[in-house]
Amino acid sequence: MGTPFEDMADMDRLVHEPARLAITSALLSCESADFLFLQRITGLSKGNLSSHLSKLAAAEVVEVHKSGDGRPRTTVRLTGRGRTLVADHWDRLMRLHEAARTWTAPDA
Repeated sequence: MGTPFEDMADMDRLVHEPARLAITSALLSCESADFLFLQRITGLSKGNLSSHLSKLAAAEVVEVHKSGDGRPRTTVRLTGRGRTLVADHWDRLMRLHEAARTWTAPDA
């Protein structure tokens, strides 16, 4: 293990990207959420949210379910793998934060 700063540069970019971290963190706190709710709480445009959800779905981090009973509705949930991935990512961020906060440079 290098310095905490080197380890930060090696974060999983799929989840660490700010918009995807916001989406997956919101989903971590619930069973599922609908598209409009995610759009509202993340502040992303429809197209941007849809693009990020596609990337997360392709990596099997989220499942996207579309229903068409009268009015179209899209719901999103973390997969089991996604739930573990996001929780582990936050754990790693917290450990790196603490390591960076207490890090001292070695004597030159």
